[in-house]
Amino acid sequence: MSKTGNKIIIVGLGYVGLPLAVALAEAHPDMDVVGFDIEESRIAELRKGMDRTLEVADAALASTRILFTGRDDQCQNADFIIVTVPTPVDERNQPDLAALLAASRRLAGWIDPQRRPTIIFESTVYPGATEEECGPLIEQVSGLKRGRDFRLGYSPERINPGDKVHRVDKIIKVVAGEDEEVLDQLDHLYGTMTEAGVFRAASIRTAEAAKAIENAQRDINIAFMNEVAQILSHNGVSVWDVLDAARTKWNFLPFEPGLVGGHCIGVDPYYLSFHAQRIGHDPRVILAGRGINDDMGRWIADRLHTLLGSTPKRVLFLGVTFKENVPDVRNSRAVDIVRRLAWLGHDVTVSDPLADPDEVRREYELDLEREPEGRFDCLIGAVRHRDYETMSVDSVMSKVAEDGVVADLKGMWRQLVLPAGLRRWTL
Repeated sequence: MSKTGNKIIIVGLGYVGLPLAVALAEAHPDMDVVGFDIEESRIAELRKGMDRTLEVADAALASTRILFTGRDDQCQNADFIIVTVPTPVDERNQPDLAALLAASRRLAGWIDPQRRPTIIFESTVYPGATEEECGPLIEQVSGLKRGRDFRLGYSPERINPGDKVHRVDKIIKVVAGEDEEVLDQLDHLYGTMTEAGVFRAASIRTAEAAKAIENAQRDINIAFMNEVAQILSHNGVSVWDVLDAARTKWNFLPFEPGLVGGHCIGVDPYYLSFHAQRIGHDPRVILAGRGINDDMGRWIADRLHTLLGSTPKRVLFLGVTFKENVPDVRNSRAVDIVRRLAWLGHDVTVSDPLADPDEVRREYELDLEREPEGRFDCLIGAVRHRDYETMSVDSVMSKVAEDGVVADLKGMWRQLVLPAGLRRWTL
C-alpha cells in the first residue's frame, strides 16, 4: 500500500465539501485537513461552529480539527487536493464550468512538484472534462507536467442534502485515477473514511459518466410520473391514488411526480446531453425528460389559475426550497409556480421555515414571510417540509377562506378531512 500523505485540502465548503472534510478529518487523524473557500462569510461562520446548510451537526463542527481558510499561503505543500465546487448550467442549459476552472487555476499555484500531489475532482462534469479541461489548465498555469509533477483522480460526490442516512461516511464511494498508484491512494483515502467501502471504476471517464447517468435516470423516471399526472388530471384521477395501487406490484419503481430542481437532478442531465450532442448524438430521451420537468411549474400554475378564475386571488405559497427539510434554494422550481401565478395576476405570498430570506431575495427577488397572517383564496403546499406535512385540519382551515382552494402538490394532506366548502386540488 502506497503512503497516503500528510495534508489534504478540500476546495469548496458547501453541501458536498464540508461533510467530506469533516469525515476525512475524523478518518485520518494523522493528516492535516484544510477547508478552503473563497466566501469570507462562509469561513467566518464555520470557524464559529455554524453550518448554514445544516449538513454537519454543531457538535461535530465544533470538535473538528479542520483549518478553515480562504488564504492561499495556508494551502501549500498538500499531498491531496479535493475539488468540490458547484458545476451549474447557464441560461442556455449549457455546462457552466467557471467555478471548476477557477478552482483549477487557483490550486495550480499550490502544487509542490516534489510532493507530487494527487488532485481529485468530485464536482459533476461530462465524461472527459477532468482530463480534457482541468488537467491541461493546471499544466498551463503551473508550468508543471501531469503525471510527473501532479496526478489526477476523480470520485463523484453522492451527497443527498438533508439525508441523514446516506451520508458520505456511510455510502459506497466510486474512485478513479489516471494510474494504478493513484487508484490505490484513493482506495485508501476514501475507504478509510466510509464504512461501505469503495468501488474502483475502470477510468476517470467511467466515473464521470456514472455520476451523470445516476441523476439522469432519476430525472427521466420523475418526468414519466409528471407526464402521467398530467394525463390523469383530465380524468379527475389523482396520481397519488394510482401510485397507491401500482406500488402493490413487487417490481414497480416507486418514483413520484413533482418539481425537479436542485443542483443535481435538475442539472446533471444537461451535462450528459451536452456531451452527447458534442459527439453528434441526439439525446432524445434525456432532453424529453428535462423538457417535461422544466415545464411542470408552468403546468401546475396554469391548472390552478383555471380553477381559481381569471380575477386576481390571494395565494399563500408554502415552500420554496428545492426539496423537503433542507434550506437549499439552488435551482428551485417552486419559484416557477410563484412567478407564473404572479404573471397571471394573482397576489402571491411566499413562506418557508428553512430558506434564508436574504438568499431568496438575492436569487429570485422574492420576499419571504415567516408568519403570514390572514386567510387566503388559495393555499399551496409545494414542499413536504415537516412543519407542513404535520399541519392539522384546523391549521389548514385557518389559512384558507371558506370557499378557497387547498392545493396539495405533494399529497401530504390527503388524509385530512376538509370542510365541504373547501375545494381540494392535487396532482
